[in-house]
Amino acid sequence: MINICDLTLEELKELLRKRGQEAFHAQQVFSWIYKKAATDFEMMSDLSSGLRKQLKEDFYLLSLKPVKLDKSLDGTEKSLLELKDASLIETVLIPAENRITGCVSTQVGCKFNCGFCASGVSGFKRNLASGEIVEEALYLKNRSQGGKLTHLVFMGMGEPLDNCENVIKAIRIINSPEALRIGARRITISTCGLIPGIKRLSDEGLQVELSISLHAADDQTRSQIMPVNKKYPVKELIKACAEYIKKTNRQVTFEYILINGINSDLRSAARLSDILNGLNCKVNLIPSNPIKELGMEPPSKLAILLFRDYLLKQGVNVTLRKPRGRDIEAACGQLRLRYGKK
Repeated sequence: MINICDLTLEELKELLRKRGQEAFHAQQVFSWIYKKAATDFEMMSDLSSGLRKQLKEDFYLLSLKPVKLDKSLDGTEKSLLELKDASLIETVLIPAENRITGCVSTQVGCKFNCGFCASGVSGFKRNLASGEIVEEALYLKNRSQGGKLTHLVFMGMGEPLDNCENVIKAIRIINSPEALRIGARRITISTCGLIPGIKRLSDEGLQVELSISLHAADDQTRSQIMPVNKKYPVKELIKACAEYIKKTNRQVTFEYILINGINSDLRSAARLSDILNGLNCKVNLIPSNPIKELGMEPPSKLAILLFRDYLLKQGVNVTLRKPRGRDIEAACGQLRLRYGKK
């Protein structure tokens, strides 16, 4: 059986034609799934009983099973979801004044073992299929107030550009007006710095936002917390980002998690401003989440503000992200890690 969320509208039309059905029914099916929040083919009342029966025989709908839901005092919701093979992934819903952002996973676990992230602690199991990624976004939309999801970030478990094919297809479905209709510029892909994936993305013609998990401006420090840096060092990564900016005319965001005793002193701030000089970019500073398993703590509030103010004085476009969902351990992989210990 086929996950119907794995299909573009054109692919579903073609499959229906092959089964002797009119192609226009695909539009009706998409409307029921993505606009009317149908959870079963039997709910699709404007389809004939014969077509509904055939759909149930050939396709499945909504395979993700909620296992655990944590709600933060700030409104953030983190869900642990079980896939058809019993693997576990996480999604996060982040409501704000003028937006509702969903954060989705792209892999079960992660290969890259970044020192600030709990996703890779249990190792890597597999890539998510495009339909599973679409289902995550659909699950978050259906959970959100008014059934509205305005922004989507690929910052959950896994490395999106290590699952490039499925992520790009999922984005095209999520972006399409017949499906979730989330604007490309409201979709962000975050990568640990896979240069071939960055080059691939620059050729796709997608107007999505690109976010680079940088977290250190020199190879020694970055390799310490991000082993991927040994393969794609800082200088080569910045060069790839400059080429991406030139080719796409898009601004790049550099994510920088501030970790006490590792990368949060003023010398680190000076290195960061030096390597970003002349780039069309912004820096998103993120105080690290305390993660017991990784022995990681955020710096003091004063150290955070000094780091930010140094960058501002150097003319760097910088924002300081307000931590969300700390009371429910909303950082990547933490809920799955905690649940797996029970």
